[in-house]
Amino acid sequence: MIDRDHCLALDAGDPLRAFRDEFVLPEGVVYLVGNSLGALPRRTAERVRRAVEDEWGGHLVGGWNHDGWYAQPLTAGDRLAPLIGAGPGQVVVGNTTSIAVYQTVAAALRLRPERRVIVSDVRNFPTDHYMVQGLAGLLGGYEIRDFAAGRFDDAAVVLLSEVDYRTGARHDVPSITARVQEAGALMVWDVCHSVGAMEVDVSAADFAVGCTYKYLNAGPGAPAFLYVNPRHHATAENVLSGWHGHAEPFAFEPGYRPAEGIRRFAVGTPHVLSFAALEAALDVWERVPMGQVRAKSMALTSLFVDLVGDALELVSPADAAARGSQVSLRHPDGYPVMRALIDRGVHGDFRAPDVLRFGFAPLYIRYTDVYDAAATLLEVLDRELWREEKYAQRLAVT
Repeated sequence: MIDRDHCLALDAGDPLRAFRDEFVLPEGVVYLVGNSLGALPRRTAERVRRAVEDEWGGHLVGGWNHDGWYAQPLTAGDRLAPLIGAGPGQVVVGNTTSIAVYQTVAAALRLRPERRVIVSDVRNFPTDHYMVQGLAGLLGGYEIRDFAAGRFDDAAVVLLSEVDYRTGARHDVPSITARVQEAGALMVWDVCHSVGAMEVDVSAADFAVGCTYKYLNAGPGAPAFLYVNPRHHATAENVLSGWHGHAEPFAFEPGYRPAEGIRRFAVGTPHVLSFAALEAALDVWERVPMGQVRAKSMALTSLFVDLVGDALELVSPADAAARGSQVSLRHPDGYPVMRALIDRGVHGDFRAPDVLRFGFAPLYIRYTDVYDAAATLLEVLDRELWREEKYAQRLAVT
């Protein structure tokens, strides 16, 4: 029988316990939504203040040179690269995940012009699949095939998420990448739901994309990132040929001439204030041992599964190694259940039609938080507290 004292002992021996103090966490809240929006690092407010008051306020347009704004897509990319197994000059930061998906899939299609099949998991995060649909519709003549079919022999590109956003199931990146490439296709990984929660290595893939506002804690609307394998740097084309991807933006040439290397995948002006928040978050991540993060992630999710027991159907894989840092549970009235839970201080989220998601960010979630969250969930279910009429009313964001 697992009791709270046991969880207190686990917290006392947690090698990552000191990192919790680096985040702003409201009193009385167990925040299990780090897989959707990470908590606020304490250093972020000061870093953003400095960008606003000292850099923008003090240096005005000179900030592009004096404060390194112009170089941020590349300098932030180099800092982020180790978190996905990449090296210097292989990652560019900016724009959104949706744009990065569009760029990478389009680049892959141009590298395989003789093939007319795009493989995408139809259960993938909507933005990924929607962007593929839009691109295929624009170009015409492309078939979109479900990844579940397992056929890559005639595919130009395969787009897949390392961790499924709804179930938390984790794909085997090395083996799938090898299968796809052996079939002559190019591999694009979406690591939005894995980077910052586990050791990620996309170095063998052709392209990868991801966001920074989930486990990386860079804030709402934080810029996304894009990885291009060095073997494609000279030949991959950025179909969004924006000013900042030009070889010499300030030559103001009438025609587009792509920059060398990863810079060619930059598009427009970097969002400087958002980059400031990302830089503050990366100050934390540069000190984090990712092996310990993954070990704690598996321990936290396993504890939650054990404590909830059979009260709800487990949607995530039972094997901790086969899932990301989230646990998904099924209930026919999952939405009001989650609303009732949030009202009692335990924050998760809901994904239609019936899935309750709980994300466990190892840097700031404690074992006692897991115990309290499970106990509250069981109370909501046992007492049917979710049946209050107010919980049936859907909010815009679930």
